[in-house]
Amino acid sequence: MRTVTATRYVTPLREGGSLPAIVEGDDDGLYVAKFRGAGQGPKALVAEVIAGELARAAGLPVPELVRLEIGAELGRNEPDEEIRDLLKASVGVNVGLDYLPGSASFDPVAGPAPSAAEASEIVFFDALVTNVDRTARNSNLLCWHRRLWLIDHGASLYFHHAWPEAPDPALTPFRAVKDHVLLAWAAELPAAAARLAPRLANGAIARAVGEVPDAWLEGEPRFATVAEHRAAYVGHLERRLAVAELFTEEADRARALLV
Repeated sequence: MRTVTATRYVTPLREGGSLPAIVEGDDDGLYVAKFRGAGQGPKALVAEVIAGELARAAGLPVPELVRLEIGAELGRNEPDEEIRDLLKASVGVNVGLDYLPGSASFDPVAGPAPSAAEASEIVFFDALVTNVDRTARNSNLLCWHRRLWLIDHGASLYFHHAWPEAPDPALTPFRAVKDHVLLAWAAELPAAAARLAPRLANGAIARAVGEVPDAWLEGEPRFATVAEHRAAYVGHLERRLAVAELFTEEADRARALLV
């Protein structure tokens, strides 16, 4: 991931619960900023980075993710007190997603409908990273240049909010898949799993987790060191990928009830 310094706060995106915003970077690009000072905290950024980079490794369309440096000066002249406080609490490294101008939110009623292969790959991926936030109510999918683009993965990897000892959450089905916005079109899940799983093997998971800044992993009482914390994410996702048939079969069962 590249590092970009935010030079201008452009506008808030108030439809997001964590008050993301469009900012301009020192490379003259526009980014959707996700702030570590938001109420969801740094774990949402950890999930954003890991899931986003895994989606990219799997070959799914994801806007470029960057480490977004926020300086103390960015919010000094901001008249909105809520935004000013958020920027002050987010000084340091945050997440930026490349802004896709002219994109539109995917509407499962209006379409266009995805192919079975595309829908199956996205459903498989979301089941792997336990993304509970890809529903008809909030698809977190953008239509851009006639493709579906995956955004907003901060609700993924929800196990890390409690790091349970047992049962191992990596070895469980993903029951929330029944609410996935693309499930009705996901008629080729085993084939999608066969395509994507090899792309996520051979170090792809470790590389994605390696993009998470150390500062976001500090202070977790379950782990003695940042390295141990980082290794726990890698181990969880590698174990989950190894038993992909568990959540693939669960998704197939949920789809059978739906269609």
